[in-house]
Amino acid sequence: MNLLMKGRVDMFDASLLKDKVILVTGGGTGLGRAMGERFLELGARLAITSRREEVLAKAASEMGGEVFYKSCDVRDPQQIAEMVSAVEQHYGRIDVLINNAAGNFASPTENLSPRAVDAVLNIVLHGTFYTTLEVGKRWIEQGVGGTMLNIVTSYASTGSAFVVPSAAAKAGVLALTRSLAVEWARHGIRQVAIAPGLFPTDGAWSRLAPTPELSEKLLNRVPLRRVGEKDELANLAAYLISDYAGYVNGEVVTIDGGEWLQGAGQFNDLLEVTEEQWVSLAELTRKGKS
Repeated sequence: MNLLMKGRVDMFDASLLKDKVILVTGGGTGLGRAMGERFLELGARLAITSRREEVLAKAASEMGGEVFYKSCDVRDPQQIAEMVSAVEQHYGRIDVLINNAAGNFASPTENLSPRAVDAVLNIVLHGTFYTTLEVGKRWIEQGVGGTMLNIVTSYASTGSAFVVPSAAAKAGVLALTRSLAVEWARHGIRQVAIAPGLFPTDGAWSRLAPTPELSEKLLNRVPLRRVGEKDELANLAAYLISDYAGYVNGEVVTIDGGEWLQGAGQFNDLLEVTEEQWVSLAELTRKGKS
């Protein structure tokens, strides 16, 4: 059980994000909604967007605090422009952009059609790029700075079998984050990213781990032997977009319980060796030296 589940004292002052206008794509469900709810608790003014207006309306009515919503398909640059204009008209400005909208499913790559590939690339890579351009250009024209937080994955740097469109798209988003961290810093625009590990959400988890056996196997890849809590990611996001992280630029923070490190170490599977087997191995080693 982690600290969040033990009811510890809040780590942040309630005014951490006071009056910051934060736009979250994919903000009506899952991790996007969890981040938005946390931002509201910390004083932010929130705008959420996704394709389904009924989902946004329901979320906005339940989240508490000031929430503006407008439906938008991030695959369509014109819809993005209209959505951003609506947020600016409502709040007067945008201070933070959270590129969270995503799509993913597991499949043997040879079974994918071009349409299936585009279904992921168009949301994750193109959608993030289009939204980044729309907001970034406005900030530059207005002479104001801002912060962009991109949600990537722990396999954005390494790649991953069976989710190749997502791996390629998230790698592109990571490159976008690091590239603009240099290019747009002179405009006062800061870029950061979070690479989450296993954070089960409704719908997405069933597409990536369709059987209990696969879910257990995925969980056993995590050294901490648990999945992440939404509040853990939301608190990390809150810090990264706050003024306290003003010198963090172009960095991706992995929050995965050590999963990618376990997969990266050549001998990490030795965790499965029993105590008795270690004793036998030590004995063989001693005999080899004598």
